[in-house]
Amino acid sequence: MSKSAVAFIFVGLFLAGGVFSFWKQKVSRGVIAVLAVGSVMCLSAGIMRL
Repeated sequence: MSKSAVAFIFVGLFLAGGVFSFWKQKVSRGVIAVLAVGSVMCLSAGIMRL
């Protein structure tokens, strides 16, 4: 397991937590969508590096 894969997965989970938090705070859907896309991209990059 490479360090970059771990970093991508960690950042993706961090952004997913932000999505959940912003959803509960009722922040605008545009901000939530951008965070969700970033989270999915980081998680997929980390998984592909494994």
